[in-house]
Amino acid sequence: MSIEYAVRDGVAVLTMDDGKVNAMSTAFFDALNAALDRAEEERPGPVVITGRPGVFSAGLDLKLLPTLPADDLRKTLIAFGRTLLRVFLFPLPTVAAVPGHAIAGGAMLAFACDLRVMADGPFRLHLNETAIGLTLPSWAIAIAHAAIPRRWHTEAILHARPYGAAEARDRGMVDVVAPPERVLVEALALAEPLKALDQKAYAGSKERHRALEVQFVTALLEREAAGLPTKATIA
Repeated sequence: MSIEYAVRDGVAVLTMDDGKVNAMSTAFFDALNAALDRAEEERPGPVVITGRPGVFSAGLDLKLLPTLPADDLRKTLIAFGRTLLRVFLFPLPTVAAVPGHAIAGGAMLAFACDLRVMADGPFRLHLNETAIGLTLPSWAIAIAHAAIPRRWHTEAILHARPYGAAEARDRGMVDVVAPPERVLVEALALAEPLKALDQKAYAGSKERHRALEVQFVTALLEREAAGLPTKATIA
């Protein structure tokens, strides 16, 4: 898995494209972290994360995960949480340019960004975990809470309701809906005024804004990844 890194007029654009559905694995997280490392080192300005035509990401590679030894599975789930929390706290402004389906971990990645543009069309934004028998980790719920207005928490997170672009916009989950061919253009337009923000102040304010939630879920991450009980589940 490789993620293309490019700078367009002061905006770092990270493009995920594995030729399929941008399924997440340790290789995916390594590639995304490498791209984030470069953006954090070079600091050209805001960061746009996008996918291939028709697909942002379908989330974790559910064909691969059952084949992994227990220790490798645990490491993959920990990398999943730590990488998306890194996006959630990333010190530069972030915009998700969602050109198609964003399912499960793909939806979490979009929600971890500060702003979202989604393609109009037959595409889904969908936290589907409870529909397929998976318990959402606490870190994913914290990210979803930040992006989804409280009124829609139950249907989006617990009831696994899928959303088209217009529904997601009307519920405040995405900021802009655009034709597929204009998703990146609109994401760059959203990023434009963010270039004027003071980067140091933005990074510090974002960290403080999300500190309590991130501290809480980070403390649970490794135990949940290992399938162990936590205080949150025992209480």
